Amino acid sequence: MRSRYSAFVRGDEAYLRASWDPATCPPDLGLDAPGGVRTQWLGLTVKQHRLTGENAAGERIAEVEFVARYRVGGGAAVRLHELSRFMQRDGRWFYVDGDHR
Repeated sequence: MRSRYSAFVRGDEAYLRASWDPATCPPDLGLDAPGGVRTQWLGLTVKQHRLTGENAAGERIAEVEFVARYRVGGGAAVRLHELSRFMQRDGRWFYVDGDHR
């Protein structure tokens, strides 16, 4: 989770795509706000993480709850609170999806 947050901070689309499950990765990652305004990331807090089991293919599944703060342009800070799901394949973790809280 921390490496993906860092990739959002740097605007590293290649890393985000490489760490996103191809079945759920969107065509547009939305790294820039409309009009090309850059997002300013302000911080990440990982609230909890836990293994939740395995799927039929024997891949481990985990959840990470986090809060990330960011600002678009000169606007007010926004708080993104998400419960994310990850899957481990061939020793690497991939972001699958998440639910906003």
